Amino acid sequence: MDLSDLDHRCGEWLRGEGTSAHVVISSRVRLARNLAGYPFATRAEEDQRGEITLRMREELSGIALGPRQYWVDLAQAEKLETRFLVERHLISRELESGRGPRGVAFGSDEILSVMINEEDHIRIQSIRAGLALEEAWQRAVRADRALEKHMEFAASNQFGYLTACPTNVGTGLRASVMLHLPALVHLKQIEKVFHAASRTGLTVRGFYGEGTMASGDLYQISNQITLGHTEEEILQSLSTMLPRILEYEEMCRAELASRGQLKLEDKVHRALAILRSARTLTSEEAMQYLSSVRLGHVMEILKDVDIRSLNELFVLTQPAHLQKLEGRALDPDERDIRRAAFVRSTLV
Repeated sequence: MDLSDLDHRCGEWLRGEGTSAHVVISSRVRLARNLAGYPFATRAEEDQRGEITLRMREELSGIALGPRQYWVDLAQAEKLETRFLVERHLISRELESGRGPRGVAFGSDEILSVMINEEDHIRIQSIRAGLALEEAWQRAVRADRALEKHMEFAASNQFGYLTACPTNVGTGLRASVMLHLPALVHLKQIEKVFHAASRTGLTVRGFYGEGTMASGDLYQISNQITLGHTEEEILQSLSTMLPRILEYEEMCRAELASRGQLKLEDKVHRALAILRSARTLTSEEAMQYLSSVRLGHVMEILKDVDIRSLNELFVLTQPAHLQKLEGRALDPDERDIRRAAFVRSTLV
């Protein structure tokens, strides 16, 4: 599948709209499912994984995933394309690095995607802009029910849905939100969020989820365990914790301003000036300066930048996106030059 029409734009979840969009980038719900009669993907033979992939591709062709539907055979895709999909949050790093038959289907608005043969046979993901867990949940459930009409999922009357990882057994539901928390980071209060989340059964991860570090002051907060909890309880647990984190970030933003509005304005304007004039930018530099500019925008220090453009730049300045835009492989120095040029043209 040709993904070139996605190169210059991002999905609906980065549009910068929705409830609490000044802090909450997106809300995501993911459902793990396995087909009855097959070993888990991590234990299945290659021909079994092939059968699952072919069957799922056929079934998914009859389900509306978006305005236009894409299917990518990840066993045949080039490395640049699979890395592009990871940066897009359409597939996990685990699925990218997997072997044998596997794939992903998604809609052109990127609200809904379905990964095949990652840790589980099926991973249904719904992602929405802003604080919209209920909307993301309802969209994922519709896809889940549509698939369940045509196939039997592995389940137990005692445990619920059966999954390769014990922490997903039960509902198979992982709900998460991506938050922009620059003030908490700047005031060295972010560890308090980690501890509070852990005490309430939640976990904090980086920009690309499990096993990744935070970048651009972006963090994902999600539930840790699904067994013994209903879907409603899992969503409620996350929804209960979030207002506290949002309030804490807002308090820290106010404290930053009260400590020295001029210093804060200087930091924000310097970041924007660098982004608008730099001739080389590393990925880490771009993410950090974009974080400062985004903070400046939501605190109304800056008036001439667009939040959607800022959100999209967090993704569009990643290595695979830059190489897709250029149409060829780039070494690190070339990527830094291309990244700076792309940011300048976007923030002109």
